[in-house]
Amino acid sequence: MKRSFRLTAEQVLNGYVNGVFPMAEGRSGRVYWYSPDPRAIIPLDTYKPQRSLRPVLNRGEFEIRFDAAFEQVMRYCAGPRSDESGSWISEEIIRAYTELHYLGYAHSVEAYYEDELAGGLYGVSVGAAFFGESMFYLRSNASKVAFHYLVEQLRRQGFELLDSQFMNDNVLRYGAIDIPRDEYLERLRQAISRKVRFL
Repeated sequence: MKRSFRLTAEQVLNGYVNGVFPMAEGRSGRVYWYSPDPRAIIPLDTYKPQRSLRPVLNRGEFEIRFDAAFEQVMRYCAGPRSDESGSWISEEIIRAYTELHYLGYAHSVEAYYEDELAGGLYGVSVGAAFFGESMFYLRSNASKVAFHYLVEQLRRQGFELLDSQFMNDNVLRYGAIDIPRDEYLERLRQAISRKVRFL
């Protein structure tokens, strides 16, 4: 049976402030809501770039921009990956998050090499909480550099919570830890109560 509703930016935003987030099933595109227990977060006060990344940062190999190509970043993140049968970022997801971007809640961090987009990430910002969604790279280290500058920006602006949702090898390399869902919800409540701007 065809669904009679479309995912809206308002629904996505309401989900985040209540500790849930949407993902589309790869083959059908149907949207499901998730609230993992435990929940993975990346502590902003303990993150340090990997030793191998420091020379790349020191060379200034990439130019970093914010919100310059939000939808393009999402579409790269939605692209096929060798270890997956499909993407959880459907056209419906792209449309809703792009609307969130125009409303000032969704943001991208992009790494450019010789003025060409080489990697980046996107997520959603509410209060002092940032919900990381996905990242991609076309050139080695580009997404890692983008993530480093994301953390720098969050620290500079006074953010308290960086949500990475599920634990996996990718977020583990950035220092992600698992916390119980109840603890996450309490941290979330405190973070979204603060008035903080991403940019």
